[in-house]
Amino acid sequence: MLSMSAILSVANLTKTFRLNRMQRKLAHITNAKIIAVDNLSFSVNEGEIFGLLGPNGAGKTTTMRIISTLINSDEGDVFVAGNSVKEYPLKVRRKIGFLSGDLKLDEFFTPAYLFDFFSALREVPKAQALEQREKLFDRFGINEYAHKKLAALSSGMKQKVAFIISIAHDPPIIIFDEPTNGMDLLAARTVTEFLLELKQQGKTIILSTHIFSLAEKICDRVGFIINGKLVSSGPLKQIAGNGNLEDAFFSIYDSIRSGCMI
Repeated sequence: MLSMSAILSVANLTKTFRLNRMQRKLAHITNAKIIAVDNLSFSVNEGEIFGLLGPNGAGKTTTMRIISTLINSDEGDVFVAGNSVKEYPLKVRRKIGFLSGDLKLDEFFTPAYLFDFFSALREVPKAQALEQREKLFDRFGINEYAHKKLAALSSGMKQKVAFIISIAHDPPIIIFDEPTNGMDLLAARTVTEFLLELKQQGKTIILSTHIFSLAEKICDRVGFIINGKLVSSGPLKQIAGNGNLEDAFFSIYDSIRSGCMI
């Protein structure tokens, strides 16, 4: 059942993809159609961090892209601050920031240019955008590289630039798909600490990850997704019990593989 205080509600999402012959060959499967998300429902409450956890190929990225209005579901809907992603995608985009681990920025441009460009695209006033840029560049150690082309930066620095660009317009709801991918330990720690700061500011955060330790550090509630289905969801302590999230996940995963759980 979806929470009555939910600021983001995912309702009965289903998404399928058709694979061509080469894709089927590379994936070592014969079916032309795969179900990426299978009747998925969950909710995220205002001001909390919700983690969607699962292995690669579980449907996390597809779900995040549907929420972020990048792709459409076959069935079901998502409501962000009361707005359907299908009926009011522009209203939803004004409310959210989205970062995908595979986001590729044009390496010809500089961090400063890209931040200003995306701020203008989001209709952020110039003075506000400059203040936000100075704050975030200082927080993430980007000042030294602000006017260097992305092509000259490390992969970790590029990911940090992508991270701050996704929140250039200071959105109330932030959606991160594997936010620490490609980052070294220090950069990943900076992002983790910043996510907690955003929560303290009252932001709502939903992140997908396969890193259980990250979820344990920052999430209020989590959901386990396997083969496109939500198999468990609830407060972090309730899901982990007396153990940890990884053990809890693999207990469910092994039950599904053995056919003991449907």
